[in-house]
Amino acid sequence: MDFDTYQKLIDQNKNHLDDGVAARFYDRAVKSGELDSNGIPKFCIVCYCEIRIKDNTTEIFDQPATPDKIRRFPVEYARYQLSKKQVKDGHPLENFAFLSLSEIESCKYHGIFTLEALAELSDDRVRDLKLSEERQIARNFLAQNRLVKQSETIAEIKQNYEQRIAVLNKEIEQLKNNVATLPRRRKK
Repeated sequence: MDFDTYQKLIDQNKNHLDDGVAARFYDRAVKSGELDSNGIPKFCIVCYCEIRIKDNTTEIFDQPATPDKIRRFPVEYARYQLSKKQVKDGHPLENFAFLSLSEIESCKYHGIFTLEALAELSDDRVRDLKLSEERQIARNFLAQNRLVKQSETIAEIKQNYEQRIAVLNKEIEQLKNNVATLPRRRKK
């Protein structure tokens, strides 16, 4: 699912949202019931759905996600899928101090889970969400990150060349020594 599809889903479901009910899909590691060769329990990742009811802080329904829950909360499930897709290839917003917790949650609500997604927002979306400064910081960070990676790559290439040069210099010295020990031909 991409960002535009997610936005369309939000727009389509604005009038179908459950009033007073909030849902959140997330991954949880649960015991699979199997043991590895060392007798240690194996775990697997299961999609869970947490449901909270307004003005009821004592009851939280937290169970594995079912097709019924996915149909009942399509926007929240789409947000979960988009989050997984973005975080797989990007830098999660939670890892960066330039956004407050409320800004991070606002971004997530709008389908923005990574620095890359924030940096790629269109001018209109940035204006609507009032995130122009944050987008610029994200863009600057990513540009700097690319430069660091390029520098690391260049340093690695340089190190490989220096190692190869050292090996070749040793071979040259060995060849010089071999030539010096060869019997000389006499001129006639």
